[in-house]
Amino acid sequence: MLFKFKSQAAADVIMLQQTAEELLKIIGKPASATGIVTVAQVPGAVAALRQEIERREALGQGQAAATEAEQVVAADFLSAEPISLRQRATPFIELLEISAAAGKDVVWGV
Repeated sequence: MLFKFKSQAAADVIMLQQTAEELLKIIGKPASATGIVTVAQVPGAVAALRQEIERREALGQGQAAATEAEQVVAADFLSAEPISLRQRATPFIELLEISAAAGKDVVWGV
C-alpha cells in the first residue's frame, strides 16, 4: 500500500506503507488510512524527525534494514545499500516545512 501526503502548498509526497508508518510513528501520529498534520503541529513533527535522524546516525543506525521488496528492487541497481532515515524523511520534512510556511495543513488518505 502507498501513502500519499498532500498539501495545497507543495507537490504530493508518496511513500511505501512501511516508511510512512515509521515516520508517522516518530511524529506521534497513528498510521491510519487518513490523517492530518496541522500547521501548529509541524514544528514538533519536524523536530521529532530531525532528533530521531540524529540519534540513529550517532548510533550508526542511520540506515534502515532493507525489506525483502527493497532487496529485490536493489538487486537491479549497482548499489544495494539500504536507504537511511535521513533520505527517507527529507521529502516529508520539506513538505511539512513548505506547507507550514504557506499556512497549509498536510493530509493523507483524503
